[in-house]
Amino acid sequence: MTRVPAVLLRHRVTVEPYLGAGAYGPTYGPPTAVRALVSDRPQMTRTPDSRTAQATATVIADPEIECPVGSRVTLPDGRTTTAITVARHTAPGLPVPACTEVMCQ
Repeated sequence: MTRVPAVLLRHRVTVEPYLGAGAYGPTYGPPTAVRALVSDRPQMTRTPDSRTAQATATVIADPEIECPVGSRVTLPDGRTTTAITVARHTAPGLPVPACTEVMCQ
């Protein structure tokens, strides 16, 4: 499986993986710095529960990042967002790169 070439991942984002709801609200794992390609443009998307939501940024990263829906993502400009959809793109046997696409609210 080929990956997105590192030279294309020009940004750094911080991902705090969502672990679940606790007694005092959502809980997150330790922050991890991730190389990514960030597109700051509004885009409509569907959430896992079929609602329509407006994403403000799209993050393309390595296929193995841990970023479940609900994770906290800090973008290169310092803005903190929430992952509303996560899609893992793979094409085994084809010469296209695998990646993870995270739509952020």
